[in-house]
Amino acid sequence: MNRPGTHGQRLIALFLLGCLLFNYPLLYLFNIDHLLFGIPLLYVYMFAAWGLLIALTAVVVERNMD
Repeated sequence: MNRPGTHGQRLIALFLLGCLLFNYPLLYLFNIDHLLFGIPLLYVYMFAAWGLLIALTAVVVERNMD
């Protein structure tokens, strides 16, 4: 059983993780002329990070529904 305030804290942590993942320094690291399966590496990174954030948000929200 989770404490009452952990749900909001985890969602705030996910928001801050999203801010970090989509901030300039990390985006700059993946902005190179390299293709992965014919797709630019920056696009692969952005969609993978986006999907990861969605999956983690679903885990946090569903875990708290019990």
